[in-house]
Amino acid sequence: MIPSLRHAAAGLALALMAAPALAAAPGPTPQIFSPGVISGPANDDAPAFTPDGRTVVFGSGPGTNSTLLISHRTKTGWSQPAVAPFSGEWNDQQPAMSPDGAFLVFISNRPLAAGDKTHPGGHVWRVERKGAGWGEPIHLGAVVNANNAIFAPSVAGDGSLYFIRKAQPSEPFHIWRSQYRDGQYQEATPVSFGVAGDQEVDPAVAPDESFLVFAAAKAGSDAPERLFIAFRQGGGGWGKPIDLGDSVNRGTTNGPRLGGPGHLTLYFTSDRVTPVKFPRARAQAAIDLARTRSWDNGAQNIFSVPLSSWLDARPKG
Repeated sequence: MIPSLRHAAAGLALALMAAPALAAAPGPTPQIFSPGVISGPANDDAPAFTPDGRTVVFGSGPGTNSTLLISHRTKTGWSQPAVAPFSGEWNDQQPAMSPDGAFLVFISNRPLAAGDKTHPGGHVWRVERKGAGWGEPIHLGAVVNANNAIFAPSVAGDGSLYFIRKAQPSEPFHIWRSQYRDGQYQEATPVSFGVAGDQEVDPAVAPDESFLVFAAAKAGSDAPERLFIAFRQGGGGWGKPIDLGDSVNRGTTNGPRLGGPGHLTLYFTSDRVTPVKFPRARAQAAIDLARTRSWDNGAQNIFSVPLSSWLDARPKG
């Protein structure tokens, strides 16, 4: 989630944490993603992968000055990121790939038409992927972009779109869903987890919409956001969200994305830093300094963790 929204969303969904039987067993330890290349000294977030996992588009820079970068996986690791051919002129952020890799959606403040002097704060744009190239970004229209503060898109397997917006300017952000049908996005409806008043942001939906990972916040709290997972129930609604635990939720944690085979690996953004133990050897000091100069400096970085432990323990029914 962009920094300005993080401050607006400040805090943890305490009501969710207080609910019984919502904590999952401790999962595996998250790993830094491509340190020094993709996770660098700037704020890097929202990795959107092609289905073969060989290309990633991600945002880099602060939320008020973000650019979309592209990197390709090679035999020796990820290539040096380059500015996406459709980005760079405007504040572009939060890319999300369709599960089939046919298109990418992202948030931008670019004008709706060339020469237009009006710049929406945050609208969803779509760009088609054409082989190894890309088309021109297309504005998704007023059905999705109902106001100038639409953020954090995620695409389901049928093309339906999840994103966040406020129902009223004075209300917190919540997750909404727009069904894609007959080539058109339908009027968006709110996604409910049965908890009123708390802010839910940054959805990452499974292609079949069987589960959703998101960040939750408690309005008015100064605690950092935390990531939760919710599972689709038999009746079509969502079950109570499950906190992903302190191993994932360390520091400010948000911006989830799904990747890897079957979209079963969770990628997320965190400002955590590697703990340093003192006293330390001078040789270790050099190692620590090189790491902090490369990526481990308290800026947002991308981490990954397999979701298998939570998916295997998902509630039945």
